[in-house]
Amino acid sequence: MALESVATIFDGFVWEHAVRLLAAVACGLMLGFNRDLKGKPTGMRTLGLVSLGACLVSLAALEDPGLRNEPDALSRVVQGVLQGILTGVGFIGAGVILKDTSDHRVRGLTTAATVWLTAALGIACALAKWPLIIMGLGLSLLVLLVPHHFGRRFGAQSTEDDG
Repeated sequence: MALESVATIFDGFVWEHAVRLLAAVACGLMLGFNRDLKGKPTGMRTLGLVSLGACLVSLAALEDPGLRNEPDALSRVVQGVLQGILTGVGFIGAGVILKDTSDHRVRGLTTAATVWLTAALGIACALAKWPLIIMGLGLSLLVLLVPHHFGRRFGAQSTEDDG
């Protein structure tokens, strides 16, 4: 009897959610690895948790059985979840933006944008939008890596200390 209860816990529905959660963590870890290599304040652990949290909250709201037959209610919940996650994570990102009054430079903008983008990828993982996730993650890594090296190769001074 106990074995049957365990089997119902780990049915296809749960495995599908596990894949989505793991994909969210993987997205956060990949973006965080880039930030860790550059010694930035948000790295693999932070971005992995941001993406996981966004995915988990999204899944919890979207999979509420009481909303399945209520499209208007589901629509309002989805809107609220998206707004709540992206606004809340925006505040986390704002915490890494600093203005240096001595030289009037703003630092941390790329890190803040990466935190926000990581939450967006977590939401996309919850929705299982796999082609969108792959393109979004690939383009994110491209934007984090290429412009900095390209500019340095041609002698440009970066306007972003967050590279």
